[in-house]
This record gives sequence, structure tokens and C-alpha cells, in this order.
Amino acid sequence: MKKMNIIAAALAATALSACTDDIEMRRPPKFELPDLPVVEDIHKFKAPLYWSVYEYCYTQSQQGVANEDMDLTPQEWDKIIDWMARDLKPYGYDMVCTDGFIPMLSQDGSGYMTHYGSMSLKDLVAKCKEKGLKVGVYDNPLWIHGSDDTPIEGTEYTFRNLKYNGSNSVLNPDASDMWFSWAVAENPGTKEFIDGFFKHYKELGVEYIRMDFLSWYEDGKDRGMGTVGLGYGRESYARALSYIAESAKKYGIFTSLVMPHLNNDAELESKYGNMVRIVADTLGGGWWHCSQADRGQVYNSWPNCSNMFDGFTYWSHISGRDKVILDGDFIRLNTFSTDAEKETVISLQLMAGGPVTISDQYMNIGNNLKFYTNSEMLELNADRFVGKPMSDKINSAGSQIWYGQMTNGDYVVGLFNRNDAAATMSVNLSDLGIDGQWKARDLWKHADEGTVSSISATVAPHGCKIVRLSK
Repeated sequence: MKKMNIIAAALAATALSACTDDIEMRRPPKFELPDLPVVEDIHKFKAPLYWSVYEYCYTQSQQGVANEDMDLTPQEWDKIIDWMARDLKPYGYDMVCTDGFIPMLSQDGSGYMTHYGSMSLKDLVAKCKEKGLKVGVYDNPLWIHGSDDTPIEGTEYTFRNLKYNGSNSVLNPDASDMWFSWAVAENPGTKEFIDGFFKHYKELGVEYIRMDFLSWYEDGKDRGMGTVGLGYGRESYARALSYIAESAKKYGIFTSLVMPHLNNDAELESKYGNMVRIVADTLGGGWWHCSQADRGQVYNSWPNCSNMFDGFTYWSHISGRDKVILDGDFIRLNTFSTDAEKETVISLQLMAGGPVTISDQYMNIGNNLKFYTNSEMLELNADRFVGKPMSDKINSAGSQIWYGQMTNGDYVVGLFNRNDAAATMSVNLSDLGIDGQWKARDLWKHADEGTVSSISATVAPHGCKIVRLSK
């Protein structure tokens, strides 16, 4: 149950190609939904600020280290946790999270993950708790880690009953599931298996689950790799997400949905997930992943967008206070070329109400720490601010102007220049529905700029200007 090296190659190929009949589907196709219970009031979380092991694993993989040989020792975790507690926790970054690549092991007979490589999750939680930090785990409630004979607590069933049995309706009957052993939602015991998954993590002290490869379950398709599995269908996918949402709410665990097709205008993901990925994997990072990859193109299957900016723009209509959080994936500031680019990638996530997920490492963060720890920008996250672009038509001029209102009545306006040359940008506040004169403060320069009714600036290539307006 871990990412393989081939994914990086497939995603890179995807970013460089486009199927003309698949581009710019204004909203994804419609599907009929089964009649499933509504899980109320799940959108109460703030977007998380945290660190992920992703960059370490990705670079190890790029250097040819096999997944089964990859590891982070307890001693290395100590260094990471100490760094997080010292340099980042004071600014609100309060969690470390595992990812794929490193073996995900079940060693206690429960059939649920207990170790991430050589690191016991129980010990990792204890180490983090001692420093005032939380732990997030990369895992999927539909992945089966244990043997077929493992009993499902509270039922007469075993893990064998969870799997595809030949009579399940699937979309690709001549295919086979690649890499994952899936629990099929409609099979007896699956609902209890999912509940046991969240109970297991709650008892460990884990508060965040990042669940991946959802598109592979829904229809067994991947835009970069083609057919990758049996595909259990829209109804089964809906039922699985409803079980997940119900148990996650029961145990107070935040759910991050990764690699979804977002069919039917992300209807299921918006309804059942706390946060949803709206862009391809970070991979090599840099301006390519932030803005340039496959720029201006949207597809009707995962990944719908190849860069953060297009993803946040296209899906901005489904986000907002008390709505699903949009996730632009991990940030690797050490892969960006200029300070302007670094300000942009942080600002974009915060203006869109997304998480800031650091994947730089303590040994290569260098002077980039200052971009992650801009307290004036991070106030947006603390306020659960969610901005919108003037236009959600990707690559339009309006898509590069973002704005929104904070709970105290202040507004925040962002001008983004995605192009390779400096540009003079301006907007009248009245065009954003903001009337009158306002005191302006530049949140990156930390400077007051007088009273304004419009904002105008020469914005550096790949740069931004973020202004907070107050009375």
C-alpha cells in the first residue's frame, strides 16, 4: 500500500500531454447517486498547517531507493520533531504527517497499520505529543493490510469477506487491481472494517488521515496510466465515502481526500470529505507545479488540473467557510527560483483557504523558513479565510485577482502575475463589491500604504501583491 516509482513518470507524462476531447469540460459528467445518509456538520475544521515527509521520500525514490528499502529512523524523527517544535510550531504548524513510499506495516494482528517503516506510530504520537505536536497518517480506510483470516471486530466476518469476490459489479472485469487490495463497500463487514480503522487511529492519538488513490477505486482509471483496476463504480464509491465520513466524524478525525476524479462537480467529495486535492502530485515542485504545468487545461478525470493555480481557480466555486477545503498539495520552497515565486505559492494557498503543507527538510530549508512564517499572512489561516478569484475561468485575467473577507470585516486582495515578465496590475475595489475608502497594508512588505479605493502595482514575474484592507 504505497506509491511506486512509476507514478512519478506517469504524472510527468500526463502533464506534458493533453487529450483534446478531454480538455475544458466546464464541469465533470453527471451521475446518479444512491440514497445514502447525510453526515451533518463535518466542515468545521480549519485548513491544517503541517509538515510532510513527502519530499524526503520522493527524492529518495528519484535516487533509485526502492520503497521496501526506504525508512526514517526514530532518531531522524527526533530531529524532525525538534525542528518543527522550535521553528514552526510557534507559527501554527502543529502536525507532522507520513506519506507513501516507506512500508506501511501492521504488526499487532489487528490488520490496521501500526508502523511506518521502523517507526511505531504509537511512539511517533508520543514523541510529537511531548513537543505539543499532532500526527497525521497517510492511509486509506479501504486498503487491506492484514491477512484474509483477520477477524473484523464486532462481526462474524474476516478480511476475506471484504475483497472482490467475483459477484461484485465492476467496471473493468477483465482488469486486475494494481498494487492495492481494496475493501469493497457493499460487502458484509466493510462498514465495520472502516469504523475499526478510525477507532484504531483515534486510540493511537492520530487526528488526520490522508487517503489516496480514490479514483482507482471509483472507476479503475488514471489519466496518466489508463486502466489500473477493476473499478467498483460510482454507487460503491459513494457508499464508501459515506461510511468514511460517518466514522471520521464519530471519532473526530480530519479526512483529506486525494486523487479523486471529482465527478458530478465534486458532489461526493464536497459532501463527505473535509479536504480534497484539486491538482496533480507535487513531484519536482517549483514554478512548474505551482503555475506552469499544462497551464490553461482542465480534464474530466484525475488529475483535473496539473498545476496549483489552475486547480484552485477551477474549483474555487465549491470552497468557502463551512465548505470543503481545497488542497494544492505539498510545497517544496527549495525548488523555487525566486523570492517572488515563493511568496506566490504561499499566498495562493492561503488566499484560496487551503493548507500550507511544508515538505522542505530541516537540512535544506535555509532562508526559506521566513516565507512559511509570515505571521500577517498566516492570520488568514487562523481566521478560516477563503478567497475567490474574480473569474473561475482558468487563464483569464480575472483568475489572477483574488479577494475575500475576514470575520472582522477586513478584506484581503491578491494580485498574481503568472507571466515571465513584470506586469502592471490594478483593480478598483468597487469591482470586487468593496465600497468606499480603505486603509491598505502590504502583507509581504509589512508596510502601510495609505487610504485607497483601488489597488495598483507593478508585480514581479511570477510574483504577487497581497493587501489587507481595513477601516
